Formats: sequence, C-alpha cells, structure tokens
Amino acid sequence: MGDNLVIVESPAKAKTIGKFLGEGYVVKSSYGHIRDLTKRNDGIDVEHGFAPRYEVSPDKKKVVADLKKAADNSSMVWLASDEDREGEAIAWHIFDTLKLKGDNTKRIAFHEITKSAILAALENPRDIDMDLVMAQQARRILDRLVGFELSPILWRKVQGNLSAGRVQSVAVRLIVDREREIAAYDYRPYFRVDGTFTAKGSRSRLRGVLDKKFSTAAEAESFLKRCNGCSFSIGNIEKKDGTKSPAAPFTTSVLQQEAARKLGFSVSATMQVAQGLYERGLITYMRTDSVNLSSLAINTAKQYITDNYGAEYSHVRQYRTKTKGAQEAHEAIRPTYIQNTEIEGTVAEKKLYDLIWKRTIASQMADARVEKTTVEVNGSKIEEKFLMEEEKVLFDGFLKVYIEGRDDEQAQSKSLILPVLTVGQELQMLDIMASEKLTQGPQHYSEATLVKKLEELGIGRPSTYAPTISTIFKRGYITKGDVAGTQHTCTTLTLKGGEITRASVVETVGKEKKKLLPENIGIVVTDYLAANFPEILDYNFTAKVEEDFDDIAKGNKVWNDVIGEFYTPFHAVVKSKLEDNEYTRAERTIGIDPASGKPIIARMGRYSPIVQKGANDDPDKQFAGMKKGQLIETLTLEEALKLFELPRKVGTFEGEEISAAIGRFGPYIRHAGKFYSLGKTFSPYTITEEDAEKVILEKRAQEEASFLASFPEHDIEIKAGRFGPYIKHGGKNYKIPKKTDPKSLTAEACLEIINNQNK
Repeated sequence: MGDNLVIVESPAKAKTIGKFLGEGYVVKSSYGHIRDLTKRNDGIDVEHGFAPRYEVSPDKKKVVADLKKAADNSSMVWLASDEDREGEAIAWHIFDTLKLKGDNTKRIAFHEITKSAILAALENPRDIDMDLVMAQQARRILDRLVGFELSPILWRKVQGNLSAGRVQSVAVRLIVDREREIAAYDYRPYFRVDGTFTAKGSRSRLRGVLDKKFSTAAEAESFLKRCNGCSFSIGNIEKKDGTKSPAAPFTTSVLQQEAARKLGFSVSATMQVAQGLYERGLITYMRTDSVNLSSLAINTAKQYITDNYGAEYSHVRQYRTKTKGAQEAHEAIRPTYIQNTEIEGTVAEKKLYDLIWKRTIASQMADARVEKTTVEVNGSKIEEKFLMEEEKVLFDGFLKVYIEGRDDEQAQSKSLILPVLTVGQELQMLDIMASEKLTQGPQHYSEATLVKKLEELGIGRPSTYAPTISTIFKRGYITKGDVAGTQHTCTTLTLKGGEITRASVVETVGKEKKKLLPENIGIVVTDYLAANFPEILDYNFTAKVEEDFDDIAKGNKVWNDVIGEFYTPFHAVVKSKLEDNEYTRAERTIGIDPASGKPIIARMGRYSPIVQKGANDDPDKQFAGMKKGQLIETLTLEEALKLFELPRKVGTFEGEEISAAIGRFGPYIRHAGKFYSLGKTFSPYTITEEDAEKVILEKRAQEEASFLASFPEHDIEIKAGRFGPYIKHGGKNYKIPKKTDPKSLTAEACLEIINNQNK
C-alpha cells in the first residue's frame, strides 16, 4: 500500500488520475455517495433541529470496508471528489464514515482532470468546506421532508404510488400550465401578401413581403384589386453594416439546450456523455454556472485561432457570469486541451466534444461583419410597400466555426440574394399572392426549453435539471411525444395576368415533435397541490429556497433555521389535510350519450384514465380506457363515445372469437384466452379478421422458435429470449449462466439454477 490514498467518486475518474500520479499514490473510488439518510421515517429528527440520521447503504458496505482498510494503511488521505456542493458532501461523508483524522486528511479540488491541475491541487490542499456541505444537506433534508410528507397525502387523496417533490412538482406545473395555455389559445386568421417581380432585362425573380397584413379575405381581395394595373418600381434602398458576436462558452444548462437542438440529445444523455468526457480528462467540470475561461485557455485558444485561421480571426474575450443565483465559481465547460480537435470515443462522445470545442473556440473569435440591404418596392396605386431583404457576410469571423441553434422551430431566414438594383428602376409584376395564415400559438416545452425556463425562474441548479426531468418521466406525470396539430382550410387569393383567382389549401397549426406533454395523473396531482399547497408550486417561493441554499453555502444562513422556516407552516397544512375527508375525484362530465341518455364521464381509474357511461351510482354503468395522449379535461364527447366501440368483435379463428381492445399496455387482440399486442402496426378499431389471424400466427411462430425444452412436472420451460436463453418457472424468469448449453440442461440442473438465484 502506498503512502498516499486518493479517493474520488468514480472508477473512470480514478483511472485517469492514477495515470498522472507516480509511485506512492493509490487512487480508489467511492462509487458516488457512500451513505444517505435512512430510508425509514426516522431519517430526520424533526424534534431536534432536523438532525439527519445517515446509514451506509448495503451495496456500499464492501466499498466502505475497502476504503477504511486502505486509509488505515496510508500516511495521508486526499479527498478528491468533485468541486461542488455534492462533491463536498461526498468528501465529508467519507471523512466522517471512515473516521479519518484532520491531521492526515486533506481536501483537494480541481475543475479539470489534467496532470497540471492534479499536481496543483496537491500543492494547494484545503479543509472540507462545511458551509457547502450544509447547503447540500439542507437541500437533501428539505426534499426528503417534502417527499415523505406530501406523498402519503397523494396516496390517500388522489391515487396510490404517487410522489411529490419541491422541484419536480414545479417542473410538472410548468408543463401543465403550458398545455392549458395552448388549449385555450385562439388561432386567429390573417392574410400575408407576397409579391413576385422581375427587373426589366433580368431573369432574376424578386420576392417581396408586403409591410401590412390583412384580417379578412375581403380586405386582402380589395388590396389585390388595387394592385391590378399598378406599375411597380424600386423605391428606397437602404444599406446598413452590422456585426454579430459569438455566444459565451457553455454553462451546464446552455450545453443541455444546445445539445438538444443540434444533436437531439436528452438532458440526461447530455450529462451522462459529458460526465464520461470529464472523467477521461477531455473537458472541464460539466456542472457549472460560470462562463469564465482561464487565462491559460484564452491564450491557448488565441494561439490556435491565429495559427489556423489568421490573426484577424482572433478576438480575446472574458465573459462574466450573469445567471441568477449562480453557484460556485467554476470555469465554463471547455476542452482541457484546445489543440485536441478530435477525440477517440463513442459517436455521442465525439459529437458532444466537437460541440464544446467549437463553442469554446468561437467565443474567442472576431465578430462577423454583415451588410444588410432593405429594398422597398412601390406601386403606383397603393400606399403599402413590398420589402425585400438581403444579408451579406462581409467577414465571417466566428461564423467560420460555429452558429448557435434556435428553439423556434418556425424560425427561418427570409433573406434573399438580390441583383444590382437602382432607385426608380421599373419592375414587372409576375403575381401577387394573399395567403391566409393562422397566428402562431405557444409551443409545448422540449427538454431544452424546460431547462431554460427553470433557469430563468431561478429554480434548481445545474446538477438538478437532469434528475428532475428523469423523475417526472418515471412517475408517469409527463411523456415525450409528437403533437399532430389541427388542420384548417385556408384561402389563397392570387393576382396574375389581370385576374384574381381563389383556391383553398389545408394548413396544419400546432404540429410539434418530441415535446413534453402532461399525462392525466400529472394534471390531477398539479391541481391538487396548487389548491392545497400553493407554496410548493409557487415559482417565486421555490426560487427563494434556492437563494437560501446559496446563502447557506456562503455561510450567511444556518441550514436548520432555513428548514424550520419552511417546515413549521408546511407540516401544519399536511396535518390538517390528513385529518379532513376531502378527496379528489378528478372527473369531468363530458356530455350525454345520445343513444342511452346516460351521462358520459371522464375520470381517473385505479391505474389509468377511463371514460364511464352512466352515473357513479348506476349499477349498469360501462367503462372504456382512454387512449394514450387523451386528456380528461380536453376529451370531446365524440372521442369518448368512440372509446365505447371497444372491445370490438373482429371475427373468429379456429372456432374461437377474436376481440380487439386497448389495455394498460396499449392496443391488443384476444383469442382463446391469450393476448396479442398490436403495437403501432394495427388499430383495434380497424384491424380485419385476416390481419388478426396473421398477428396470432406470427406470435405463435415466435414462441415456437424461442422454445428449447420443458419439464412440465416441475413447471419449467427453457426458452431463447431477446437477451439470451432463460428458464421460466412459477411466473418468473431465471438467467442461464454463460457457457452453459441450454439444450443440455436437465430438470435437476434447472432447479439448481433457480435455487441459486432465489437465495
């Protein structure tokens, strides 16, 4: 055992650091946190200042024993966890659990895993920052209190197996509020007018947009009539020089947003890939609010830009952090070595590294210089003007490397390439088209825009966004999906050859892809919490709590005082809600069934949303499951009645009836007591008898192909599965060990495998 023990959080980080340290150093991993609050209700002693009770999790006992043994045999222990609150807390928990001594334990921190950074940290050790530890502890305890006290209320008042959280519930509220905002939006029609012209003696077609929009078809048609017989010419030509500046280097949230826009990465995928790049020593620490770059990084970037693009492309910049409630002052996310333009790794790692590299380099490059030309087209009988715009890049500057993405899916450049034009030059009108459009309503959040909104509101911090979004997905409060939008028949009026013609075109509005959509249970829980615990869902209150955590980290507030200010009134409301007899039915009467005269009600069932035909006390009431994406508060009577068409008799096969329906896991057909999933291939409303037979036969063929052997007397089947051969017994599956031929297994050998895996 060496004289020095270095403890980090992950094996990958340990491996990288181990390469930089010579003999006398041993680097070991704690595999993240080694202990947490007890899982029982006694994890927090509310009566004694919210004192936490920690325990080493069972899966970490061997790790702790190994670290303890290594520490006892080392003359110096270096705690090298990440340089943020979570990392500081990990260091303190290791110190406390292993019962380390202050005289031979040092805390070192660094924001990049390079040899120079590690050696510099060893030269400048410090003590554990207990203010940072207490800030992390306050967050953990407050979140535990909210979760432990709100969840039982939701189980009793709404539905079992639900949870609430201080940040997650606010994130769900944002998504629910946006859904309602979209549902309430009134798409208003307007007419946009485009004119197509050509200059005499030129084949170039010039397209201009009228500087006025019309509200009705009559107004648009009146304008076209005024244009008929008009002579057109170039009016004013205005040229303006401008500049475009590069965006700042990446913070965590901006990296998440840009990786979503440009690479299609989810927030959690971005953080997972970035973590790997950091632990391999390829980028600086990936959880940061800072846009600052070190002087070394700035100078290295300047040298690279000058050598590869020319001195005129270099522009040294030092950005300043303006994020509300910014946490510890780290560097921005950047490559550790600017010279490394490419890396070895997975496709995802290469893409994310390339994004970080380009953003960093671009931030140190010169502004782009552009010339914007605006041309007015005048008509002899109209006051309105057609406008044409052109933007020329005179000097590309940072645009040579990087252009920032946009959240607006509809955004697109309207700039044209214009020929040489002169004021007064006559134009020939080819056609003028007035197209009916619909105003652009609000859009659902994507993961990237949700992170942006949370950051704007000061809710959460870089380390919380990915786990928060993952949690609300797992809880079933939201889903990610496409929105089909709605179709509208719009009018197009065209003036051409002295005649005005009218046509109809179908426009789709509200169509979106891969957006965050609320599920019914997410809406129900949000409404219950908003009505009974408004502070939990209040954006300003949640942001204020984050500021309190920041003050604890700075040593300006005492952690349990902050908890107490929140908990006392919160617990009083919890207690009163547990004692009252109010329950959330979460139901809505949609209308009356024209055939039976019974009410149609949409509500939450035990496991999923359902529609009900008949009042709650009707002994003959009928039920039908709602389809994925349908919401209780927006379901129409027509949509509800269609749901009662299921289960539907499809036909017969082998003397047994085939029926189609929608269940908890999606659409299916049932035949001879067996269920066959339809997936996305067929609809239960339209599947034919012939197609249903094919589904059944294909499923049988798959099952036969997967069948290897059976021992009926022991209720054992050996099957080939997606992830390898396995044993099926008593409704459970048991993996067959590698290098074991499944066809050679006896009943006794199968029972031995089953018994070993049940121990």
